[in-house]
Amino acid sequence: MSTPTLKQSPVHQFSRIHGIGAFRPDVIVSNEDVCQWIDSSDEWIRQRTGIITRHRADKGTSVVNMAEAAGRDALAHAGIDGSQLGAVIVSTVTHPYATPSAAAEIAHLLGAAPAPAYDVSAACAGYCYGVAQADALVRSGAAEYVLVIGVEKLSDFIDNTERTISFLLGDGAGAVVVGPSETAGIGPSVWGSDGSKSSTIGMTHSMLDIRELSLAAEADDTVVGVSDVAARDTKLWPTLRQDGQSVFRWAVWEMAKVAQRALDAAGVTVDDLGAFVPHQANMRIIDEMAKQLKLPESVVIARDIADAGNTSAASIPLATHRLLSENPELSGKLSLQIGFGAGLVFGAQVIVLP
Repeated sequence: MSTPTLKQSPVHQFSRIHGIGAFRPDVIVSNEDVCQWIDSSDEWIRQRTGIITRHRADKGTSVVNMAEAAGRDALAHAGIDGSQLGAVIVSTVTHPYATPSAAAEIAHLLGAAPAPAYDVSAACAGYCYGVAQADALVRSGAAEYVLVIGVEKLSDFIDNTERTISFLLGDGAGAVVVGPSETAGIGPSVWGSDGSKSSTIGMTHSMLDIRELSLAAEADDTVVGVSDVAARDTKLWPTLRQDGQSVFRWAVWEMAKVAQRALDAAGVTVDDLGAFVPHQANMRIIDEMAKQLKLPESVVIARDIADAGNTSAASIPLATHRLLSENPELSGKLSLQIGFGAGLVFGAQVIVLP
């Protein structure tokens, strides 16, 4: 008996970004505000990081709320409806639930269900990871359009009094719609990880630690519940920490090499670029990477960090959205984007700006 002939999904040779959207929370936190909690100054923070303000979401605004808003904005820009999405990918490390995923909720809210939807946990490289997967899904024929969202509510996971990372962080969401194209719009992805350095950025406690707190609270007649334990010692809530010097050195000396590999893989040089959008981690890192790549003055460099702070997975799409808002003539030009951070993970592509 002969083997039946299988049908396979139609293949698209190329993909591109069709639309981009953003959501920035209304609450603005200045350096003076931050200095209420840590012994620092506006001058020191500006000199060391380039940050002047950061956006933070209020208590009633969730990761899902921000992602939905950015997703709707991207769909409108792309000129498609949520029902046309073949997949929804949400990059975040701050959705407070292990399940259900933020992506599944957002797919429902945007009218994309029953499209597959899932979260990606790759921190500051998460958006580039999402774009890499969306590119593959579209070109393989697994999806016609894919919504990629980078979103973080980092303010839920910081201790305002610690000095290694809390003053850097902001909240927000950025999104893009990836779909088929007649010409190449997304270059080969250069992505990876270095787990040997995973301790350089991470959380102070795990969810298992919180469970132990709950058990301890139940065994203590003087404590009503775990919320009382948290009120008694707020340091027990999982918050972010980093070894700033190690992360700085890794980003400066290793990530320019990754960015160059992305250029080489795409078959272009820095002279072909219209823009450079690195993860908005630190202005000094951005400046040093631009120097190492020998970017010509004609390349517009994203510096969204000054007003938005470090928004992890949201930083590249947010910075790209602002870049295009302020420089609409960049639409259709090449942009080198690179994300890097906790894990340690990294991802980079050259894209055609929508």
